Amino acid sequence: MSKLNWREIGVGAIVPVIVIALWQASAMFGWINPQVLPSPLAVAQKFVEYALPLQAYDPATQSWLAWALSGELWMDTVGSMYRVLVGFAVGAGLALPLGLLMGASPRVYAWINPLMQVLRPIPPIAYIPLSILWFGLGNAPAVFLIALGAFFPVLMNTIAGVRQVDGIYIRAARNLGVSQSTMFVRVMLPAAVPYILSGVRIGIGTAFIVVIVSEMIAVNNGLGFRILEAREYFWSDKIIAGMISIGILGLLIDIGMNKLNNHLLRWHRGLEN
Repeated sequence: MSKLNWREIGVGAIVPVIVIALWQASAMFGWINPQVLPSPLAVAQKFVEYALPLQAYDPATQSWLAWALSGELWMDTVGSMYRVLVGFAVGAGLALPLGLLMGASPRVYAWINPLMQVLRPIPPIAYIPLSILWFGLGNAPAVFLIALGAFFPVLMNTIAGVRQVDGIYIRAARNLGVSQSTMFVRVMLPAAVPYILSGVRIGIGTAFIVVIVSEMIAVNNGLGFRILEAREYFWSDKIIAGMISIGILGLLIDIGMNKLNNHLLRWHRGLEN
């Protein structure tokens, strides 16, 4: 990592360090009720307990790695990520081809866009009662809600990407005599990739928000469920530990998406330069 990146990390850490120090000082001097807002040290201790295995290590029944990852934190993270990935795959898998079709065909766009514009402002959370009626409890309603949350960001960005392809590329392809299907695959789709990836990034972020809400209602595991469980027992330290877990996981996902975008859009930056 370069010195510039280390410097950026150091500067970015200043405000969190100040906030944590003030938070700890407030707890030490009794300015805040520890039942309402426990100290950072108490939250850190609970975070470690949340991550540690629940049972003693038994080499006869499981490997060391399986035992180390058997804590509630890791099991909840796996459950949440499973729902995010499946729901996002369903939502984006439907949105991408539909968005390409609507962007490439004005007639299809005119037919379908009014319905999409009516459904798009409805938040996925509003579908919770229907999702439980249709699918019951468990992973199915959570996946349905996540798919809804991921669908529209990917759809709208894909449409915008296809419809805003530079006319120079299209005219050049026509002058070379390429067919309509070849133009779509070789010209329009690659030019729309930056928009599509932007929609994918927004869709994953939305899916991660929806999974936390859905786990508080429809399932009995996951990060959202664990926060709700902690609320019922007034474990404010575990609530904050769960929130920190969500923040760290979201940060890692965003970093991964940034690296993926940078890798896939190298050619696009070359064209801009």
